[in-house]
Amino acid sequence: MSPRAAMIFAAGLGTRMGALTADRPKPLIEVAGRPLIDQALTHAKDAGAEPIVVNVHYRADQMRGYLADKGVLVADETERLLETGGGLKAALPLLGPGPVWTLNSDAAWAGPNPLVDLAAAWRPEMEALLLLVPTDRALGYRGAGDFDLDPTGCLARGAGQVYTGAQILRTEGLAEISEPVFSLNRLWDRAAARGGLHGIVYDGHWCDVGRPENLALAERLVTAED
Repeated sequence: MSPRAAMIFAAGLGTRMGALTADRPKPLIEVAGRPLIDQALTHAKDAGAEPIVVNVHYRADQMRGYLADKGVLVADETERLLETGGGLKAALPLLGPGPVWTLNSDAAWAGPNPLVDLAAAWRPEMEALLLLVPTDRALGYRGAGDFDLDPTGCLARGAGQVYTGAQILRTEGLAEISEPVFSLNRLWDRAAARGGLHGIVYDGHWCDVGRPENLALAERLVTAED
């Protein structure tokens, strides 16, 4: 089954952005005159995602106001931030059955629609398919990497590739985790142990927009594409 619904993660506190998130949530910080979340919404809509669900927590009223006319559903995490895994699990009644796309809202992209690329590579036997960029092409990224990608497309923890925040994920495994607050890393590790964690490398350009100094990088990236 191909993905139908999409979850956009937009509930984080944005603490690494410092003063920029003192009065607004990180997804509403502008890059090239547009809120960060707009590119994620555009990718989801252009990929044909239905429904599109966005979770909110920090300054949730601002997020709800901005999203009111965007044709999306809102997963409310106002009372407690659930992290990526818990947030996705809580949103399942809105998302419905079957595999879903998930997409972080704090990245900038230039090139093919990342969700369309994932859908083209998705196979029913996969538990998760992550979109990656090599560490030397990860603009604004400071870490050592997240995964190693073998010739068959399977992933293991390593340092060669960076997870971009875009994936397709089967959601059945969420029921195996009883805690309400958890990271999707737990689901990935279980999938990897069964050989079900896969990845593909993105052909375009990607920028981590998690820090204030990366905003200029992101703006140059999206402006050059336009």
